[in-house]
Amino acid sequence: MTKEQLIQEIKAKQSFLCVGLDTDLKKMPKHLLDYDDPIFEFNKQIIDATKDLCVAYKPNIAFYECHGSKGWDSLKKTVDYIPDNIFTIADAKRGDIGNTSSYYAKTFFEYMDFDSVTVAPYMGVDSVTPFLEFEGKWVILLALTSNKGALDFQMNKFEDGERLFEKVIKAANTWGDDSNLQFVVGATRAEGIGEVRAIAPNNFFLVPGVGAQGGSLEDVAKYGWNDDCGLLVNSSRGIIYAGNDENFGEAARASAQTLQSQMAEVLKEKAFV
Repeated sequence: MTKEQLIQEIKAKQSFLCVGLDTDLKKMPKHLLDYDDPIFEFNKQIIDATKDLCVAYKPNIAFYECHGSKGWDSLKKTVDYIPDNIFTIADAKRGDIGNTSSYYAKTFFEYMDFDSVTVAPYMGVDSVTPFLEFEGKWVILLALTSNKGALDFQMNKFEDGERLFEKVIKAANTWGDDSNLQFVVGATRAEGIGEVRAIAPNNFFLVPGVGAQGGSLEDVAKYGWNDDCGLLVNSSRGIIYAGNDENFGEAARASAQTLQSQMAEVLKEKAFV
């Protein structure tokens, strides 16, 4: 999916919502365990309930690969089921030396046919550029996350006063551009979103942490907005586990609709039509 196509979807749906498919057998409604593939059945019903309200789905790969080949099969069926007009994100956080990254990229871009994959930048340029070589695909690079351990490295200052996350973003935008490179920026560091926006004015941000993790949609829009919207705001648990009975799809839809309605208000205020 191109940047222009993604922007058109945001305008058409009046939404910049990403639904995280962190599908856990222990948390899903128990009646689904009778299905041959409960993970796929859960995802299928979530997708059916929310596909007109969101512009992206983000399966967290750890929730699938822990089940071995069956988990990978569930993931493949899930990605194949997602409508073509919805942006797909493999939340895999890969990043290794060149040859290994090339095969990771082939896995998620060719075999799985995701639109994008999250990548860790710690090993530098040769661990990231193999993902950027796939036309029409995206790298979503970890930039400024909201976990406690982010303070261990990401905020560390160099002698020139720049922090590590700033150097990562500036370097990455010499490897790719806003047509194939996005950044992960945590919603619970609201002012940090503004700092990232200042040095990456044109890139889309994937923003986790709204909903169950306590991030504010209002703050995300205040600090992260750009002329293209520039935001994909993810909610996982707050949507997919909103209900825990046979009507879980309806509960997920209601939760997603609440966020989408708030996003529509933001887009209206910004005259983004």
